[in-house]
Amino acid sequence: MDQKKRVYQVIAERVDAHGSIAYCKEAEITLDTDIQNRDDAFNPAELLLAALSGCIIKGIERVAPMLKFELRGVEVRVTGVRQDVPPKMESVRYEIIVDSDESDRRLELLHENVRKFGTVFNTLAPGTQLDGVVKRK
Repeated sequence: MDQKKRVYQVIAERVDAHGSIAYCKEAEITLDTDIQNRDDAFNPAELLLAALSGCIIKGIERVAPMLKFELRGVEVRVTGVRQDVPPKMESVRYEIIVDSDESDRRLELLHENVRKFGTVFNTLAPGTQLDGVVKRK
């Protein structure tokens, strides 16, 4: 039986030599596409890391009710190391900091589910050294 596949679409337009705007649904985000860089927008590499952090948090939101996992908050810190030739993220390291009274084993169960069911996580994992830990706040 074929599963229905989800299709995502983002449209990006160049505004000028200093930036672009990406649109999706009713949202927009300014992109740093300036070759001199800019501090008020995410560049493409930072967007990739933000996508991973969003994927991790969304995964936690999805599985926490199923696991009856009690949490007060989540913070995700992601660091990527870029190699120049060929240009790519050679490694990505993340920390998931969970504000919860759950046991260490339950924290690890949450982490296992994030690694198993995250769309962006599973897209990055095969081509990037992707490592991380879950910690208690």
